Amino acid sequence: MEYRYLLLDVADKVATITINRPDKGNALAPDVLEEVTAAFTALGERQDVNVIVLTGGEKYFSAGFDLNEIRKLEKVSNEAYTALFHRAYRAIMFCPQPVIAAVGGAAIAGGFDLTLMCDIRYASTRAKFGQREIVLSLTPIMDPLWRIIGLGRAKEVALTGRIYGAEEAERMGYVSKVFPEGELLASVGEIARQMATYDRMCLAETKRLSNQVLNQDLDGAMRVQEWLFRTYIGSEDNHQRIDALQAQLAASRKK
Repeated sequence: MEYRYLLLDVADKVATITINRPDKGNALAPDVLEEVTAAFTALGERQDVNVIVLTGGEKYFSAGFDLNEIRKLEKVSNEAYTALFHRAYRAIMFCPQPVIAAVGGAAIAGGFDLTLMCDIRYASTRAKFGQREIVLSLTPIMDPLWRIIGLGRAKEVALTGRIYGAEEAERMGYVSKVFPEGELLASVGEIARQMATYDRMCLAETKRLSNQVLNQDLDGAMRVQEWLFRTYIGSEDNHQRIDALQAQLAASRKK
């Protein structure tokens, strides 16, 4: 599929999706959202993709909603536009492969929400995060935000509309690691390529498990995890990876 507002690169079992609307700060116009939905839906079916990176490059992520488009809406005719956002959100969140957000610049409002749908978030020192919906008299997405940073902090983010720097986002647990400006994509690419060497189905099952256990009691969660572990332990791939790791450790001890 040809994309107008996205760049897609697939190499070493890693797909990198770059939002490419720099003249508008990668603002999320309807066409952008349609392309995000289509891209993640298509990549979810590809057997040659184990990990997906979503980024806006080293300078941008997404400034959020295209305000010119939202200003045209009326309450009686907003359903289609609202559905566009949530189709894009769900396409990312429920994509089978792990999705990493590489945030090089502002991730605000709808742009923040895109990072919220990803499984892991990395940022450069120039990145900024803000759930600014409240400023526009809009209600923000609280779930899964509260699951990531806790309910109290999620309320602060949602109710104040404050913008946070990358380091503060890391301290609150929203961002996993902050990289120097200009080193984000190379650093995240290295992490993604290492992840992509792991078993594709094991990655997908682990992602699904992490979402599933949140809604179960402890006993139920433990039973599901036992069943999944039993599904993989003793498999041929499991044996091969044990042999490879033991050979690597033996070689390192001889040095």
